Amino acid sequence: MRVPTILAALMLAGLMGSASAQPPVLQTLDYANTRFSDLAQINAGNVSRLKVAWTFSTGVLRGHEGAPIVVGHIMVVHTPFPNSVYALDLDHEGRILWRYAPRQDAGVIAVMCCDTVSRGLAYADGRLFLQQADTTVVALDPETGRVLWSVKNGDPGRGETNTATVLPVHGKLIVGLAGGEYGARCHVTAYDQATGKQLWRAYATGPDADMLVDPDTTTELGHPIGKDSSLKSWEGDQWRTGGACSWGWFSYDPELNLVYYGTGNPSTWNPAQRPGDNRWAMSIIARDADTGMARWVYQMTPHDQWDYDGVNEMILTEQEIGGRARKVLTHFDRNGFGYTLDRATGELLVAEKFDPSVNWASRIVMDPAAPDYGRPVVDKRYAPGEADEDETTKNICPGALGAKNQQPAAYSPKTRLFYVPTNHMCMDYEAFRVTYTPGQPYVGATLTLHPPEGTDRTGAFIAWDGAKGRIAWSIPEPFSVWSGALATAGDVVFYGTLEGYLKAVDARDGHELYRFKTPSGIVGNVTTYLHDGKQYVAVLSGVGGWAGIGLAAGLTDPADGSGAVGGYAALSQYTAPGGQLTVFELPQ
Repeated sequence: MRVPTILAALMLAGLMGSASAQPPVLQTLDYANTRFSDLAQINAGNVSRLKVAWTFSTGVLRGHEGAPIVVGHIMVVHTPFPNSVYALDLDHEGRILWRYAPRQDAGVIAVMCCDTVSRGLAYADGRLFLQQADTTVVALDPETGRVLWSVKNGDPGRGETNTATVLPVHGKLIVGLAGGEYGARCHVTAYDQATGKQLWRAYATGPDADMLVDPDTTTELGHPIGKDSSLKSWEGDQWRTGGACSWGWFSYDPELNLVYYGTGNPSTWNPAQRPGDNRWAMSIIARDADTGMARWVYQMTPHDQWDYDGVNEMILTEQEIGGRARKVLTHFDRNGFGYTLDRATGELLVAEKFDPSVNWASRIVMDPAAPDYGRPVVDKRYAPGEADEDETTKNICPGALGAKNQQPAAYSPKTRLFYVPTNHMCMDYEAFRVTYTPGQPYVGATLTLHPPEGTDRTGAFIAWDGAKGRIAWSIPEPFSVWSGALATAGDVVFYGTLEGYLKAVDARDGHELYRFKTPSGIVGNVTTYLHDGKQYVAVLSGVGGWAGIGLAAGLTDPADGSGAVGGYAALSQYTAPGGQLTVFELPQ
């Protein structure tokens, strides 16, 4: 790999000299995961005039999640597997400066659960960072694309893969892992940004020392978790194949020096095979960034029976709750509840449904004096564990892909609202007995996904009042909104749809201001940037992800994709696979 001309190389050398001093460039826009931009050239009064500035084809199909990032005059664009990376020159409408084309064994595709997506790169201290599908973590030179170091974070032979982005913080690179559907025992790891040396690793299940928890000082809801908190919640050695993978997003509070993230489903999906709470799957974890030691944890869905991974983003804001200003964490979980917690202590402040169809639990117990404080009140009619194996539990809401999946929400400090892309999908669930074999699916359930009774729509884009725990306004969508949202100081909120529309709505009341049909369904995250004093908006198209896996992978059996092929069969009438970046601008 090399920059194609001497002139370009000189330009890049000058550019990166200044860019290396800038703050980290993240998929989430900031450490707080707000996905809020203070750019306001494009605003509610002029966004209707947006036009396409230029486009770029990635040359790869499958789902294009994540977003490009901009470092100086370079835009860095990534693709799904094989995780190609392009450096594009913004001074010349996206001319290619260099390509990074990693060599990965195509066999990794077979052990990627829900499409071959990647949520992109991050930049810090003069280095680009990427974790590939095969779990290889690489640091790239932004000037040339040269690999500075690489390290293997997992083993695809055991079902360990990666779809997530990374978090650079304090000279460390925080990375997760996927593989819960293959019985992987997952971890979060910190590597040295300069060398790739492993600094700490924390598992989600097992002995206290492995999990980097202190039984006396690590707390849940204000109480020490106690010795062997995970081991006591599993039967025998089931924690060794327990899943609890962190394949979602990370956030960071510099004042507290805490990294926040969620853990995924326990393995298998058959709840009868793993009695107990299965800690610490389905949990929010706050860890010291330097040591990895857990400050506090909170398990949202004990003994998960529905595949409600808890990996969705943690958004850090300040809210007035109960008449008191609080520094909080807000999390929209797959289980359909929007949680707000004190981010220093893990105290649970708000837990309310953000989709009206949620029926698996009636509420979360909010009385601190109650013995089941913080736990869901499960409706046994919608609990697969109450049924016999090979018996179907019907009309569970939400479906396994959640009332919201990994597609990140946004928050505007101007409106004090969260903007949340959601799924409006239910399921029928049949559990069956399964045997663990390394590298083979360890699922143990068959799903059928469908809209709630009485409707045919499967999505909505909502504004959420986090302090009060209620929906402020809602935009119904025919399909799940699988795109990440973007809020701006111009009082505009952007999101994409599975049919391929980029939409802009008014941040105050949600009325539509603009739409544009891109070549393929949007499962990427809308972003914005400033170049030569002008604001642009950019988004990746390329239908895929769990919701679009049928189109992305050419699947036709309705049961494939854990029921997504049948649940989203109508999507084929609206879009087709593709891989394209579209950049928008206001006309001169």
